[in-house]
Amino acid sequence: MLKKPRGGIVAPTAFALLCLVVLIGLGVWQIERKAWKENLIATMTARLDAAPRDLPRRVDWAGLVQDKDEFSRVRFPAEFLPGQEALVFAAGSGVRADIKGPGYFVFAPARLSDGSIVVVDRGFVPLDRKDPVTRAQGAPHGTVDIVGTMRWPESRGLFTPADDPKTNVWYLRDTAAMAQAKSWGPIAPFYIDQETPVPPGGWPKPGKLAVHLPNNHLQYAITWFGLALGLAGVYAFWLAGRLRRRA
Repeated sequence: MLKKPRGGIVAPTAFALLCLVVLIGLGVWQIERKAWKENLIATMTARLDAAPRDLPRRVDWAGLVQDKDEFSRVRFPAEFLPGQEALVFAAGSGVRADIKGPGYFVFAPARLSDGSIVVVDRGFVPLDRKDPVTRAQGAPHGTVDIVGTMRWPESRGLFTPADDPKTNVWYLRDTAAMAQAKSWGPIAPFYIDQETPVPPGGWPKPGKLAVHLPNNHLQYAITWFGLALGLAGVYAFWLAGRLRRRA
C-alpha cells in the first residue's frame, strides 16, 4: 500500500512565492539604483567639467541647494586668516585620484571682500606634513585668486570617530563644528575644495575633482534575478516530484 506524501504544497508554495517576490524586488531596486547612479555621475561630471563661475554673493547663499549647486566650480578672491587651519583626517579620496594613502585635508577660513567667511579645503598633506612648520613655505599671504568646487558639509555617521579639537584633528568635513570650536564666526553654508593656485612648495596639495564613484548595481541586479530564477527552478523540480508521487 502506497503511503501518502506527508505535508501539503500550500505552505511551501506560499513561502517560495514570498522569497521570489523579495528577490525580484531586490533586483528591480538595483536596476533603479543603477539609473540613479548613472544620472548622478553624469550630473557631477558635467558640473566638474564646466568653466568656473563667480562665487554666489552672500545675499544668495540662503537660496543655494545642495542637490542643485554642489560640485559647481567657482572662482573668487579671498584672504586666508593666518594660523586658523583645521585638519580633517582621511584614508584616501573618492574624488581625488592623485591621493594615495592616509593624510589630512587642510581646512582654513578665507575672508571675502565684503567681510564674509568661506571655509576652503586648501588641499591634502601626508601624515608627515601635519605640522604647519613642515610646510611653512605654502602659508598663504595676502589676497589669493581661488578656483575651486562648491561642497556641502558631511553628516556624522554611526561609526564616525569623535573629532579632537585639542589636537586639531577632525574626522568629518563639518565646517560649522570647526567654526564653533575655533571661533571663526558666521561662515558660508558650503565650503570650497580648492583647485588652484598651488601654494609654493606644493603643500597643501590642491587638485581638480573627478568622478570615481563605483557603479556595480547591474552586477547586483543580475545576482538577485539569478537567485530568483534558481529558486523558481528548484521549486518547479520539487513541485513536479510531489505531483508525480501523488498521481
